[in-house]
Amino acid sequence: MIGIVDYGMGNLHSVSKALERIGLDYVLSNEPSELAQADGLILPGVGAFPDAMTILDSSGLRTFLDQWVGENKPLLGICLGMQLLFEESEEYGWTKGLGYLPGKVVRFSGKTREGVRYKVPHMGWNNLTFHKKHPLLETVEEGYVYFVHSYVVQTEKNVVLASSEYHHDVPAIVGRENVLGAQFHPEKSSDVGMAILRQFGKLVEQGVKIHD
Repeated sequence: MIGIVDYGMGNLHSVSKALERIGLDYVLSNEPSELAQADGLILPGVGAFPDAMTILDSSGLRTFLDQWVGENKPLLGICLGMQLLFEESEEYGWTKGLGYLPGKVVRFSGKTREGVRYKVPHMGWNNLTFHKKHPLLETVEEGYVYFVHSYVVQTEKNVVLASSEYHHDVPAIVGRENVLGAQFHPEKSSDVGMAILRQFGKLVEQGVKIHD
């Protein structure tokens, strides 16, 4: 069973419906005692990084997530939920994140190296490029997925499982051990997104422990 972490800032309806469509059992909750019954967690997210961290810290969910990750149980962050997995973000001033993955979250500059301006946020469909074999990607083919974000992760190369391109390289799928993240919205990304969620569910069901 998948636990969807409800901290008031997630795309909860669309994530829930996506899991229903592919036949995955889930529980949607903000109670650690209920989420603890799950075998894997999804941390969704829409909104501002500092607000999300304030809620996670004050609600006790941060402590629960720390324990979960410490036991190497599978966790998938989506969009803002992926960004929260990293050490810090510059959104509205520097804020510390969950720190499960190395790196920081910065705003798109809005200007290429050649000085050409581009629109922020990055919104729309972009192609994925896979960089390494990984259990999450075993049954997934490269294709187009749906992004909506103004901030992008800067991290170590070996953490990036797949990237996209929006005037700069965009880490699109990240992972280290059982901590995984997708910058795009798999629940809104048609066949490719459904394949990722289905494979995450399979890994959870099989109790796979991912070791880098």
